[in-house]
Amino acid sequence: MAPRQKRLGAGRAALALLTALSALAGAALVGAAPAGAAQRGGEIAPGVGYDEFDIPAARGTAHAHVLTVDLRDPRVRLDLLYPGAVAARATVSQLATAQGAVAGVNGDFFNISEAQHPGVQATGASVGPAIARGRVLKAAVPNGQRFGPALPPGTSTEDVIGVGVDRRARLDGLTLVGSIRTSEARLPLRGLNQYALPVGSIGAFTAGWGSVSRVRATCGTDTDRAAPCSSDTYEVTVRRGRVVSAADTPGSGPIAPDSTVLVGREAGAQQLRKLFTGERVEVRHRLVASASQVPFRFALGGYPVLDDGQPLPGLDTRASAVRTAVGIADGGRRLLLLALDGAPAYRPGLTIAEVAAVMRGLGSVDAFSLDGGGSSTLVAREPGAARVSVRNHPSDGVERPVPNGIGVFSTR
Repeated sequence: MAPRQKRLGAGRAALALLTALSALAGAALVGAAPAGAAQRGGEIAPGVGYDEFDIPAARGTAHAHVLTVDLRDPRVRLDLLYPGAVAARATVSQLATAQGAVAGVNGDFFNISEAQHPGVQATGASVGPAIARGRVLKAAVPNGQRFGPALPPGTSTEDVIGVGVDRRARLDGLTLVGSIRTSEARLPLRGLNQYALPVGSIGAFTAGWGSVSRVRATCGTDTDRAAPCSSDTYEVTVRRGRVVSAADTPGSGPIAPDSTVLVGREAGAQQLRKLFTGERVEVRHRLVASASQVPFRFALGGYPVLDDGQPLPGLDTRASAVRTAVGIADGGRRLLLLALDGAPAYRPGLTIAEVAAVMRGLGSVDAFSLDGGGSSTLVAREPGAARVSVRNHPSDGVERPVPNGIGVFSTR
């Protein structure tokens, strides 16, 4: 759906999507896109188009809202929408308006509830890695600690979609590489501003985390999100390269820009107890890409559903829901940001396998699933308006606060 095709003809939309979905094994398609399916398409800003249309699917008709972003236009860029802290949430429209975006969609799955851990505060932090304006914000939680539907085989919480400094979009994986160095030891750092740490590890929390309690980082296990919180924890605060305080229980409150809080559980806690006040400690961390050598300008988590034009093996074909997804076309120079409508008539939505087929039908070579359900939101600014408006109907009836999203920025 290139910019010159801003108004997608209903017949072509129905044919392309029906063809793509028909190739999906087990999809019992019903209906067809009605005449006039593209209802309010047009240019949002230079290099940014908007469209909407119906999709015939296994459980009824879904309705899609799609942004097309042409990164070949030098006036267009993408970046992470987020509320200024990892452990914080705001609606997509609030985030987009505050950061001056002309459009956007919601982002990664996140720590939405702690019903299994009474008394523990849900952090609102996202599952996967996050990079904003070239700055690393956080790393990924263990696979077993994620929120959202089951991951497709072969994928992990480290998978990201993003745009590099070369202005090309790509899928990749981002792994945390970090260390804690003292005069006597070098300890591995296994977490960065994340709501769950691997069992037996040490994680770092910076000012970018926010003020939410860090206790959640020591709850659950690598394979069971609902497992009890650890009874063996320890926290050390390092300021300007030296240990200044310690505690047996992870704390809360803002972290000073010149400080890093180290949280350990089990073996990690035992290692931190060896540190003493005044000891010199150096904390280093970075995210390393699995494939690309080009640094990311922005990135966020989710999971891939389409790779090199082919759906990933094992995609779910049974559970339908309202979805948000991102497609990559034209060698990473064009993106398609899709959010389904959550109005009652369209609420059955799509399966993940159908999402992959739809994104391929729209011309994507690679595609990535983001958070769905009540989180699915697409916003865009009307010409001349000061704020964005919500284009789809969120399935909760109102916008759900989320930790991050993809923002589309354009200079005229």
